[in-house]
Amino acid sequence: MRVAIVGASGAVGQEFLRVLDERNFPLDELLLFGSKRSAGTLYTFRNKEIIVKELQHNDDFKDVDIVFTSAGAGTSKEFAQTITKYGAVMIDNSSAFRMEDDVPLVVPEVNGPDAKVRPRGIIANPNCTTIQMVVALQAIENLSHIKTVHVSTYQAASGAGAAAMAELKHQYEQLINGETPTIEKFVYQLAYNVIPQVDVFTDNLYTKEEMKMYNETRKIMHSDVKVSAMCVRVPVMRAHSESIWIETERPVSVQEAKEAFAKADGVILMDEPENKRYPMPLDIARKDGVYVGRVRSDISNPKGLTFWAVSDQIKKGAALNAVQIAEYLIKENAL
Repeated sequence: MRVAIVGASGAVGQEFLRVLDERNFPLDELLLFGSKRSAGTLYTFRNKEIIVKELQHNDDFKDVDIVFTSAGAGTSKEFAQTITKYGAVMIDNSSAFRMEDDVPLVVPEVNGPDAKVRPRGIIANPNCTTIQMVVALQAIENLSHIKTVHVSTYQAASGAGAAAMAELKHQYEQLINGETPTIEKFVYQLAYNVIPQVDVFTDNLYTKEEMKMYNETRKIMHSDVKVSAMCVRVPVMRAHSESIWIETERPVSVQEAKEAFAKADGVILMDEPENKRYPMPLDIARKDGVYVGRVRSDISNPKGLTFWAVSDQIKKGAALNAVQIAEYLIKENAL
């Protein structure tokens, strides 16, 4: 089994290295690729040093089985044919192919079998906010069809990359020292602030991030569900949180919902209001699952439920989900 990571030096690329090691992923050789700037960098994986090679249009991907790509949509589009031409499965973490009809968009807990039908040899990894939401939604969808979703997100700096995480930390240091904070990766200062804009605005006044949640959820769940999102950047380092309101076709009780969450693949129920126990990004960072709490009936809607979900954006929202897709393909003998 030969595996490659494209974008090895980025935040998600580094998380790929950790996740593959943690999960004892069955590989015999790991290849790392990056930009001209990161080429030559050394990383250690399972006690072996690996040099990052510059990504080029050549035969480097011949005899490679799985390629995890996380170097941006432009790079994915440019190099997709080079990566897949000898039969490698490209699991892409960018937005490049998510809504293409001939590219499956996969969250293994929800629609794993979709990964088997990939005419172009590409499988798209969904947006981080969508991944954690649909893992939780599927538990309820199994009880009663979800008609509508209203969601507000509280998105960590990690969603904007390693440099954005560093900027948030640096902003706090600057402000403590009485300096003017550096603002490069966000629209405004994020430290001591929340920014009700993630990505650019579209014609309907929703941002691209919010529209991703609408479109991707429907594709992954093979559903006509209507999703209305408000995506907000908050000064948290790496785990996203979401407040979710849903309306189902029939009323679903709180007890039913909690039982469904408790047994759902990929979901960890953390819901003890009497003990002030619920998921928070500080506790969930670097964990695998989608943590759900604050489950309750929506007092404004007899067919409504509302709950709170937290998951590590770099892990389940990116690298882990992609690795789980690869694990599913290996288990199903579908490479």
